[in-house]
Amino acid sequence: MKLPLADAKDVIKVLLAKGYAKIGQSGSHAQFKNNQGTVITVPIHPGRPIGRGLLRKIMRDLEVSREEFMELLGRAR
Repeated sequence: MKLPLADAKDVIKVLLAKGYAKIGQSGSHAQFKNNQGTVITVPIHPGRPIGRGLLRKIMRDLEVSREEFMELLGRAR
């Protein structure tokens, strides 16, 4: 099953649901951090989805399975 395309808004909602907090933004890239110190950067480009490769990297950083990520993404939409 292919990973769906997602926009930055939905990915940010997933990060917030997993306990990440926004710690800053540099231009069009927002940084989020959890209480263990893991930092995830999300590019915010309106009208452009986040690539599947970057989504896989975010899933690895979140330590969630594809199924769990897709479920969280479904709730965010």
